Amino acid sequence: MRVLLVEDDPELAREVAMGLRGAGARVMHAATAREGRRMAEEEELDVLILDVMLPGETGFALCRSLRDKGVQTPILMPTARDATEDRVTGLDAGADDYLTKPFAPQELIARVRALSRRRPTLAPRVVRIADLEIDLAGRRARRGDHLIELTAKEFALLECFALHP
Repeated sequence: MRVLLVEDDPELAREVAMGLRGAGARVMHAATAREGRRMAEEEELDVLILDVMLPGETGFALCRSLRDKGVQTPILMPTARDATEDRVTGLDAGADDYLTKPFAPQELIARVRALSRRRPTLAPRVVRIADLEIDLAGRRARRGDHLIELTAKEFALLECFALHP
């Protein structure tokens, strides 16, 4: 399970990461919203843990921005802000779950596992058939060192045939 933890408190981040790693997760950490945005957009993740109070940008704004860009990774927002309005704001921004601090590490881990179970299995981003390599994310195909020029319709057909032999 691949988890991105966006948390500016180094001690809390260390404790959460240690607990998740103990449960078998591969944890990446970002201390700022900017770094978290980059990693959430570039990495294939199973769960994103996003703190609300971040320097430069709130977790609410980052969550909304990621959803607007089509990032579908399940998002858990652990925060000390426990007012009903804050929970509603987080969930309306696109969070899948909200956990108030302080929390038991076992509960956080259980919620992360639950969120990762809900996520559909991702199709591979690169499909290889003999010497043909199809980059699904970049919508490119190449045979050996040669890039194959394809129209959008041709690529869609190639993708369909490659994923459903």
